[in-house]
Amino acid sequence: MRYIQLLLKRGALATALVLLSGLVLADSIRLATTTSTYNSGLMGYLLSHYAKVSNTEVQVISVGTGKALKMAENGDVDLVMTHAPVAEAHFIDQGFGIEAQRVMHNDFVLVGPKDDKAQVSGARTVTQGLSLIMVANQQFISRGDDSGTHKKELQLWQHLGALPTFDGYFESGRGMGHSLQMASEIGAYTMSDRGTWLALKNKLELRLVLESDPRLINPYQVILVNPKRHGHANVNSARQFAKWLVGAAGQEAIGNFRIDDEVLFVPSARSLIQ
Repeated sequence: MRYIQLLLKRGALATALVLLSGLVLADSIRLATTTSTYNSGLMGYLLSHYAKVSNTEVQVISVGTGKALKMAENGDVDLVMTHAPVAEAHFIDQGFGIEAQRVMHNDFVLVGPKDDKAQVSGARTVTQGLSLIMVANQQFISRGDDSGTHKKELQLWQHLGALPTFDGYFESGRGMGHSLQMASEIGAYTMSDRGTWLALKNKLELRLVLESDPRLINPYQVILVNPKRHGHANVNSARQFAKWLVGAAGQEAIGNFRIDDEVLFVPSARSLIQ
């Protein structure tokens, strides 16, 4: 009887060890990325493809670029995919990020009410379009959230040589989807990445009023958290995911992601900073 009990105990211990080893072997990484890649549906699409070739779980935190880089700086994630080149360069210069690689790009667009009272659709450049909105004192919704889109918008106002202090200028403090919805509800203009605009435009009372200015190009890159700053970072698995993103399979998946047969993001992988 004691022999049988001993076997049962050993069997239970062996089962527990097998379960524990499964937990230890389970692999995951945390990726902080922009609301634009999430709202457009791109991130879910890419992860469904990556799951076919990797057992690593990619946990996505969708926030503005500023918050994403701050999370990486604090060691709360293993890598980021963002779209604010100046902020990203500073992040790397401070020693928080390594192995930055260009992944893709799309562009920003100006959208606004269907009657386009500021006549932005007649503008030849984005700065001219913003100037028309300001002079006409039309409502403009800014992200106001330190995201890559917000940073780019502020740069454009600076190029114009003006601060956006007119009465119609408001900050949503929210992501791109919420900002577009707010603009739609009050008949305001806003700047959006093209991907999110295409994903949501059929639900909005807005229209595209300005596009194709070279200043509106919107590059994305992936950056690993420096393990010398945060030793707990899962840098090996993060590197494998980044390698897939910039490799043939990831680049093909990015290029194949479409809405209404329109390409949202253009694959453009190349190493930027080592």
